[in-house]
Amino acid sequence: MKKHRAQARWNKGLKDGQGEVKTGNGAIQSSYSYASRFGDGNSGTSPEELIGAAHAGCFSMFLSALMGNQDITPEYIETKATVTLGEQDGAPLIQKIELVTEAKASGLDQEAFQQLAQQAKQGCPVSKALGAVPEITLQANLVE
Repeated sequence: MKKHRAQARWNKGLKDGQGEVKTGNGAIQSSYSYASRFGDGNSGTSPEELIGAAHAGCFSMFLSALMGNQDITPEYIETKATVTLGEQDGAPLIQKIELVTEAKASGLDQEAFQQLAQQAKQGCPVSKALGAVPEITLQANLVE
């Protein structure tokens, strides 16, 4: 079983503090703050942005694997994730994740591609982990 690690450190209070997140191997390291998460701050990342990156990456790999099961190797799969952080009962809540993916792959028609994309949305481990998110949508485009 492969274990993946990450860590975060937060300094000071919620609104005046700041933190840093990094992956265990150090490949990703970023600051984050109240402003980058809840406001208009653009310096640093947010937990939701990292969830979006993880979801987009997992979905793309899973879709590639599903294509590979049909002896199709995509030229590329590019997925963007938009994570909407809202509020419910006075507490922050991830309300929606929108996945938009584009793939270029020979030997696959639109209908088959849509089916594989839906399977990837349901089956990738990050999608499964995010099962509590009320709405996850997918727009999938196969380019020629």
